[in-house]
Amino acid sequence: TDELGRDMLSRLIWGGRLSLLMGVTPVVLAFIIGSAIGIIAGYAGGWTNTLIMRTVDVFYAFPSVLLAVALSGALGAGLGNALLSLTVVFIPPIARVAESVTTRLRSSDFIEAARASGAGAFTIVRVHVLGNVLGPIFVYATSLIAVSMILASGLSFLGLGVRPPNPEWGLMLNTLRTAIYVQPWVAALPGAMIFMVSISFNLLSDGLRSAMEVRQ
Repeated sequence: TDELGRDMLSRLIWGGRLSLLMGVTPVVLAFIIGSAIGIIAGYAGGWTNTLIMRTVDVFYAFPSVLLAVALSGALGAGLGNALLSLTVVFIPPIARVAESVTTRLRSSDFIEAARASGAGAFTIVRVHVLGNVLGPIFVYATSLIAVSMILASGLSFLGLGVRPPNPEWGLMLNTLRTAIYVQPWVAALPGAMIFMVSISFNLLSDGLRSAMEVRQ
């Protein structure tokens, strides 16, 4: 039990819902928005690419931890604001990957053949570009889930994420830090859960990457 007599196992299991929500949701939203931004910039090229990607670089220049803490501090504590902050953090790297892959595909022979056949830009992107771009972006986004979980737990630990008494692994670390010298095994449990889930998503990302390389 914790300092208030609450069952730790129940709180760990129930708190996993919020931790997974804060880890997966920002990456999914950033995947959708960042992919759209990167594909538009990569396929359009020219000044459109320059304008969009320089704007993305402004956010990409800040360390992810600093940007997440600054945005959460400005917006205020709470689950919704933490999710919004993490989404903004992950849009630039995903947009970068999408733009890079799309730029490389834009000069491919099958894209030139589609243009020569009279296909419009929207049709080319929908039929030919999306299928080739989303795979690498999805693999990269999967690896960001582990980063998102760690950042989300850090925000909750600092009091900028989930508010008490809701159980969340980062928030549980904060509330149990006073017991670390008396009952270190109790304080280590939320950290161990964060570690194991983060490693699991990293292994999943590596497996997807290996599967795609074999397929290609």
